[in-house]
Amino acid sequence: MASENTEQKVEQSPRTSWIVQGIESLGRVFVEGVEELGRLATLGADVARWSVRRPFRAANFFFQLDFVGVGSVFIVLLTGLFTGMVFANQSARAFAMFDAQSLVGPTVGLVLTRELAPVFSALMMTMRAGSAMCTELGTMRVTEQVDALETMAVNPVQYLLVPRVLAGLLMVPALTLLFDTSGIFGAYIVAVSVQNVSPGTFIARTQQWLDPIDIYEGLIKGAVFGLSVALICCFKGYNATGGAKGVGQATTAAMVNSALSIFILDFIVGVLLH
Repeated sequence: MASENTEQKVEQSPRTSWIVQGIESLGRVFVEGVEELGRLATLGADVARWSVRRPFRAANFFFQLDFVGVGSVFIVLLTGLFTGMVFANQSARAFAMFDAQSLVGPTVGLVLTRELAPVFSALMMTMRAGSAMCTELGTMRVTEQVDALETMAVNPVQYLLVPRVLAGLLMVPALTLLFDTSGIFGAYIVAVSVQNVSPGTFIARTQQWLDPIDIYEGLIKGAVFGLSVALICCFKGYNATGGAKGVGQATTAAMVNSALSIFILDFIVGVLLH
């Protein structure tokens, strides 16, 4: 009997070891995620603290506003135009089944202002400006330029991170407004020219159902997304290690985490605002 129990324990030990290793791996990933989230929150608190302390480097701040906002205008307008056109075309086909083509305008307007405009604007900003932020800061870190700033008694958080984070916070809502305008214009073109919706009906129904609160919701989401994306990209680049390979890995992680944060925060903010 003793030998049979020993054989059963020997047979079960590999399976038990595999389960323990799996639990340990999951626990390790969870702990690392919580630690990184804590470091991100700490960096965000440092950015908030240094953003209200002198010296205020206006030239650096306006340069980032131009880079993040003005540099992204064309791609946001183009994305918004075709998003509105595609959505209007598909929604008009669906509403035609119920003889309700007059609802194309307000439907596109509500979806754009509440959801698509802030999400897509933040994604465009992530791909264009966020990746550049992370790469630039990562290169400065691995080439010891950040250490050189500290040697010259210049706080790197205030000099490098504050202008970028504030630019993301302020410019993504502005890009969201541009996306709204471009998207509704594209929807109008398709609805009137392709789907034969009356221009007066499109405009009147859109004015009837689209309220300022819908636009404000999109602007709030845009500000939250811009802050999140800029902070994540700056955090990843500022803490990059391992030379050129490490900078590439940091940029990849920044893009993935930024996109995930946009969709997660979109749900959270939407629930809080309703």
